[in-house]
Amino acid sequence: MTQTSNRFFDEIGRLMNDAAGAAQGVKREVDTVVRNQAEKILRDLDIVKREEFEAVKDMARLAREENEALKARIAALEAKLGVSAAPWPPAED
Repeated sequence: MTQTSNRFFDEIGRLMNDAAGAAQGVKREVDTVVRNQAEKILRDLDIVKREEFEAVKDMARLAREENEALKARIAALEAKLGVSAAPWPPAED
C-alpha cells in the first residue's frame, strides 16, 4: 500500500510540474502576442519613440541657445553702430 500511494503522489507531483510548465509556456506566448500587438498599434498610430523625441528636444534647445546668442551679438553690433533694432517681423504694408 505504501508503494502504491508513493507512486500515486509521484504521478500527481509530475502532473502538477507539467501543468506548471505548460502554464508558463502559455504565459510567455500570451505576453509575446500582446507585446507584438501593442507594438503594431503604436506603429500604426505613428507615435514617436522616446529616443527620437529626446534627440529633437536637444536639437530645439541648441537652436534656441544659438538664436539667443545671435540676438545678443546683433544687439551688440547695432549698439556699436548706433542703429536701433528694427521690429521683427517687419510690418506689412
